[in-house]
Amino acid sequence: MANQNNNKGGQQQDVNQLLKVRREKLQNLQEAGKDPFQITKYNVTHHSSDVKELYNAHEAEILGDRKAPDVEGLDDAAKREVINNDYNERREIMDAKPIEVSIAGRMMFKRVMGKASFCNIQDLKGNIQVYVARDNIGEDSYADFKKSDIGDIYGVKGFAFRTKTGEISIHAEEITLLSKSLQILPEKFHGLTDTDTRYRQRYVDLIMNQESKEVFIKRSQILKEIRNFLAGRDFMEVETPMLVSNAGGAAARPFETHYNALNEDVKLRISLELYLKRLIVGGLERVYEIGRVFRNEGVDTRHNPEFTLMEIYQAYTDYEGMMELTESMFRYLAEKVCGSTKISYNGVEIDLGKPFARMTMIDAIKKYAGVDFDQVPDDAAAKKLADEHHIEYEERHKKGDIVNLFFEEYCEKELIQPTFIMDHPIEISPLTKKKPSDPTKVERFELFCNTWEMCNAYSELNDPIDQRERFAAQDANAAAGDDEAEHTDEDFLNALEIGMPPTGGIGYGIDRLVMLLTDSQAIRDVLLFPTMKSLDGVNKKNDVNNTASEAPEKNVKTESEKIDFSKVKVEPLFEEFVDFDTFSKSDFRAVKVKECVAVPKSKKLLQFTLDDGTGTDRTILSGIHAYYEPEELVGKTLIAITNLPPRAMMGIDSCGMLLSAIHEEEGEEKLHLLMVDDHIPAGAKLY
Repeated sequence: MANQNNNKGGQQQDVNQLLKVRREKLQNLQEAGKDPFQITKYNVTHHSSDVKELYNAHEAEILGDRKAPDVEGLDDAAKREVINNDYNERREIMDAKPIEVSIAGRMMFKRVMGKASFCNIQDLKGNIQVYVARDNIGEDSYADFKKSDIGDIYGVKGFAFRTKTGEISIHAEEITLLSKSLQILPEKFHGLTDTDTRYRQRYVDLIMNQESKEVFIKRSQILKEIRNFLAGRDFMEVETPMLVSNAGGAAARPFETHYNALNEDVKLRISLELYLKRLIVGGLERVYEIGRVFRNEGVDTRHNPEFTLMEIYQAYTDYEGMMELTESMFRYLAEKVCGSTKISYNGVEIDLGKPFARMTMIDAIKKYAGVDFDQVPDDAAAKKLADEHHIEYEERHKKGDIVNLFFEEYCEKELIQPTFIMDHPIEISPLTKKKPSDPTKVERFELFCNTWEMCNAYSELNDPIDQRERFAAQDANAAAGDDEAEHTDEDFLNALEIGMPPTGGIGYGIDRLVMLLTDSQAIRDVLLFPTMKSLDGVNKKNDVNNTASEAPEKNVKTESEKIDFSKVKVEPLFEEFVDFDTFSKSDFRAVKVKECVAVPKSKKLLQFTLDDGTGTDRTILSGIHAYYEPEELVGKTLIAITNLPPRAMMGIDSCGMLLSAIHEEEGEEKLHLLMVDDHIPAGAKLY
């Protein structure tokens, strides 16, 4: 153990020394009048991929059908001579009409070989090799180049050529250091694989992982093509307020803040709906908005507290019109962005080219759960069914709420291919028109694909009297403790009284759509800067938990934030005295966290999949979501009691209890899971 600590200390010292050397190099450049940070611009004529495409085309035009030399029957030395002569002839022909280029990017590789060197420059569109020779760029520039570091940003002027190994490269005639990198990039061979670091330091992720960069380039393309598609249908893009007095349009808990200038409490919007409908009232017949919305809820692989929502409203159509628009747009995006209407997600083919299936919510439950809610007479009967099927519900829930819970439990997981689920219960759709043929249901659909809800659409309610009654029901829910209920919006009701035409409306989660079209497994993979819990440690203020951002002359430390453990107590297992024999029967084990996710429909629970050393995964639920995000716990070694009987929580059996400590300070309670050294194997018993 002592040796391990010494090694860690030595590694840290080595890193600090390397960082110090980089700063010294910068200081030397500045003292020599070569400060790269004084350069304000650089003329870039091409990107790396442009150079390669131009050279290939130029080569095909000039060399035409020139064939490779015939070396059949020659010995190795003669073969090398013939091939070398052919290469020199080709170079002479091509260099007579050179393609002059100027590129700029980050140096990712360097190999110094005496009077000539090679490096690799990475830019937006890829990377390209650069040949740097002392005789071409001058002795001073070459001496400076040899002292350069991986991560430095260079401008390179020269001409394109093909090396003897066939790689299109740039023969540098002038190089300019544009920015000195004072940090150390991850080792290129292994890349940046730690997901927490990738999300917190996306700039490093984009440098080191080409796949990550391609996802975000494709995300931009998706948004561009959405706008192109809607422009082709005469839709108008608009912008509406983010800070609102009444956060309506969805069932979600808002973030709250204060408007100093007006001395008013306001909320961050949870939806775009109510303002866009006001614009329909105003006569803008086809409108849409793509913008950030904010919901004060949990974080998991498909949810982020702030996310990108697109809502579309079209006058004089209904939810059937929205189905046609959605199906056409998804097909269009797949063709434009992926090149085919057949896409693959996590190895499963999803066909967006076929007509999307259509099914009512009642029929889906009948198919997958064997229950026909059209034959269920009232709320009490619905709750009895929920009890029989072990589906958790709240006392305030009505039949329509129970229908939705059944659908979530039995149906969503079956919907892989694109399927429109239609005609929802009125209780869960406060802004939707009733079906004329059945007033207990509304004209609404959700598109499901890959088991995910991809969008939500209505025949919009435009009856102000009906809307007021629905708002009143939502107010009652809020009074009963539903913090996701909507509230009466008098200005919106006034707009409806002015008169809104029949309208179809729809909302799309853009992040989830990008996940589908880029085969990304988590929402954080498609958000440039996802919501992350602040790091403990000396750099908590700006979420950088390493030494690289500190000046080398400082004595940098990285230990975690100090906690006053005199105020920490282990969560009591028993309120009163317990005899030794009873306590000794508790089986305390070290467990490794294999997976951790937020429990759907719960704001508190995290679901752990644990390695307890038995070879069979153990599931434990713990109400600690207020203190930890799921991703930060994966890979940790925790302590659990493993011989407790299973306990059903939100319909999931929790087999054990994770141990934690409570830290009480100035009236605020902080919880800390008991984490132990990762060298302790899974299943190790505590005595």
